[in-house]
Amino acid sequence: MNNPKFTTPSGDTAPRQVWQQTVDAVLAQTKSQAAGLSSADAAERLNTCGPNALPEKKGKPGWLRFLAHFNDVLIYVLLAAAALTAIMGHWVDTLVILGVTVINALIGHIQESNAEKSLQGIRNMLSSDARVQRNGKHETIPTRDLVPGDIVILRAGDRVPADMRLIETHNLRVEEAILTGESTVVDKITDALEGDLPLGDRVNMVFSGTTVSAGG
Repeated sequence: MNNPKFTTPSGDTAPRQVWQQTVDAVLAQTKSQAAGLSSADAAERLNTCGPNALPEKKGKPGWLRFLAHFNDVLIYVLLAAAALTAIMGHWVDTLVILGVTVINALIGHIQESNAEKSLQGIRNMLSSDARVQRNGKHETIPTRDLVPGDIVILRAGDRVPADMRLIETHNLRVEEAILTGESTVVDKITDALEGDLPLGDRVNMVFSGTTVSAGG
């Protein structure tokens, strides 16, 4: 199965989404062809578009991320209230307000940490390599080096390396449970689809992190 990574909208009036376009339109929009991109063209696109990877922020120490949750208007109000009750000698109220302040910051810190762990889990699920058609032949490249217009070859058992529009399939079936929550595999096609469809109904596309269960 050959597929470009993704494309831009086309049309003279209302833009058409990639799943609404024909295979020929997809290839035209990405300025690609069945033989794939040349190494020079791919290098230029990589320089322009950047790597095919989730952005990574430089990690901060846990204590610093925890303190950052005190930089909030609500926290300022609570701290002001705590100071006022302390001045008035209402120590129980002061302790309660300070306790609420710390708990609020702690909850925010835990939620942020869980979100970072989820994002790292997604990164770990992504394929590290991809088979592409470049210079008229098959090559294996790092997934992060995929560019718009690349022709990617998928086989049974592969983890899909990027969101892509299908241009050729042979009994292709994909497991999309991580995307839709449904355990059934999806039969894929290459025909253009109509309408503003949710991800699970865009059957002429495959999505990063899903798994090819059969065909190619």
